[in-house]
Amino acid sequence: MPSAARDVAVGRSVLPWAVALAVVAGLAASVLAAVFSGAVAAPPAGLTDAGPVVRWALPLVRVVHDVAAALTVGALLLAATMIPGPTRAASAALEEPRRAAAFRVATAAAFVWASAGAVGVVFTFADAAGLPLDHPAFAAELLRSVWSIDTLRVELISTMAAFIVASFASLGRARSVAVALVVLAVLGVVVLGLTGHAGGSADHETAVNALAVHLLSATLWTGGLLALILLRGALGDALAVVARRYSSVALWAFVALGVSGVMAASTRFARVEDLTSPYGVLVLLKAGAFIVLGFAGWWHRRVTIHALERERAESRPGWAFLRLAIGEIVVMGVAFGLATALARTQPPVPETVANPSAALALTGFPEPPSPTALSWVTAWRVEWLFLATALLAIGLYVAGVVRLARRGDRWPVLRTVSWVAGWLVFIWATNGALGIYGRVAFSWHMTLHMVEAMVVPIFLVLGAPVTLALRSLRARLDGTLGPRELLLGLVHSPYLKVVGNPIFAAAFFFMSLVVFYWTDLFYLALTTHTGHLIMTAHFLIAGYLFAWVLVGSDPGPAKWSPALRLIVLFATIAFHAFFGVAMISGTAVLAPDFFTAIDLSWVDDPLADQRNGGAVAWAIGELPSLALALLVAVQWSRTDKAEGRRRDRHADRDGDAELTAYNEHLARLARHDERPRP
Repeated sequence: MPSAARDVAVGRSVLPWAVALAVVAGLAASVLAAVFSGAVAAPPAGLTDAGPVVRWALPLVRVVHDVAAALTVGALLLAATMIPGPTRAASAALEEPRRAAAFRVATAAAFVWASAGAVGVVFTFADAAGLPLDHPAFAAELLRSVWSIDTLRVELISTMAAFIVASFASLGRARSVAVALVVLAVLGVVVLGLTGHAGGSADHETAVNALAVHLLSATLWTGGLLALILLRGALGDALAVVARRYSSVALWAFVALGVSGVMAASTRFARVEDLTSPYGVLVLLKAGAFIVLGFAGWWHRRVTIHALERERAESRPGWAFLRLAIGEIVVMGVAFGLATALARTQPPVPETVANPSAALALTGFPEPPSPTALSWVTAWRVEWLFLATALLAIGLYVAGVVRLARRGDRWPVLRTVSWVAGWLVFIWATNGALGIYGRVAFSWHMTLHMVEAMVVPIFLVLGAPVTLALRSLRARLDGTLGPRELLLGLVHSPYLKVVGNPIFAAAFFFMSLVVFYWTDLFYLALTTHTGHLIMTAHFLIAGYLFAWVLVGSDPGPAKWSPALRLIVLFATIAFHAFFGVAMISGTAVLAPDFFTAIDLSWVDDPLADQRNGGAVAWAIGELPSLALALLVAVQWSRTDKAEGRRRDRHADRDGDAELTAYNEHLARLARHDERPRP
């Protein structure tokens, strides 16, 4: 056997053992950390205990679950965006061998993820209920409680997502399928961080946001590297290209992991001395692993990828990458093991507060003081996820404008001002008075809704972010799929032709109001952090879509004429006014379990406050609609002027042939009429 072929064969035989080594390292670290922190110790006498099998198996199952979930996401991410291959729709459905190998890895990993998730649900219930697995009532109690307990419900949703991913990954090979599945798999991971009720801690939402970002970034970083190692042989000469693309994702994940880790730790420690507690020691060990991994990533970007490109030219199998990557995933396995032990270790600062007030128990925040006129500018409470999202959106937009300027292209200043203003209004709405009082009082909540759904989207749409992205992002010439290619695929997708229809956008905008406020979704948005995040995202997306089909300049389906768009707008205004009137004339409090239980000292009558909210929706909410109507009218006027200038230029070129032909036609008609009649 030739030397190169022998190296490849040896490398392929090493790969599964490398991943297994990472899992073993994670299991060992989890066991040692759990013993050190007392996470697997028997509870004190008098408390129910599920038994040593559950106490010891639960963290071990969690390690397998987390590694399998990360590998699933990583393999699908490589198949969707990083593995070179055909990009045309006609050829993308053909089975590309390297992408097919990634799908097979994702299928196997997703089935392991789903199986470990199902076992984890059983063990989690046993641990929470204090029932041994062989208890006669165990099965009946599990079936009765599995959907009613927040933690179990979220884990079950994640497990179902894993089964769906595994099923479709076993059948699909197209890049579009990989894109859809990686989105579903990411949601299945992130949902594990957005669990449960608002609890009694004022730092609960910071901790939940940080955990969600932490899970996502760790999954992308670890999963991508695991997939790279397992697919190293199948990738062949594309290994250097894929490794370079993965390196960019890993850098973003590294930054997000570090920031979210610091935020999460800040909610668990009150003093520096807390770092000497078992929980603090585990955090320090995890931070050490993070530093080691950061150095390894820096070495990858600085040395290893260049070595890979040299080895590709020499037809060598990429040993430089493999040596460093195996050591890196072992450290990652240790970090996963420490994380599972941390999840079962009592932090120095407890997550709940004894005897919380009604507002603290329902929303996670203490009751705000009675609002005054100054509260509109002086009341602030930082919501880190929304703040970071807005600042990132502004930063990326400005970076795109700077890139255009450096190559000599101009970008309208008003578009930049509009985009920045929209996100600044969003920051004020979510971190300022509306974000504080809108969590507890209906009238303030409705004002927050109007700003997020009808004011912010207009500014963002006028910023034309898709046009800027398509002009500033570099096209990929290596057959991989980047942000520009994803945007182009979305712009030309059949999906956008449906949602970009003005009638659909208007119906979606209005009907979502009815469904949201007159169902239990409103209560969930008020009492759960996950519901609040989904509510905010929905308001923004629905409002952005509605404003875009009316006044947007970004590419997409052919726009309707201004007259038809105005008709759609006026019809929506009428329905929106009907919504406000229904609120004003309502005789029952919406989400009564929340507004009657919270019992604010400065809200005497929840029903009267709800009617004030209806007045806000009816009166103030129509002002953005008027702005949209004026913008459509301005665009109509500009379209007519542009059409007139086009006709004038055409007439100058052909000597106004159209008018000459029309005059000749009239002359022929006149001569025909002048003929003598018999």
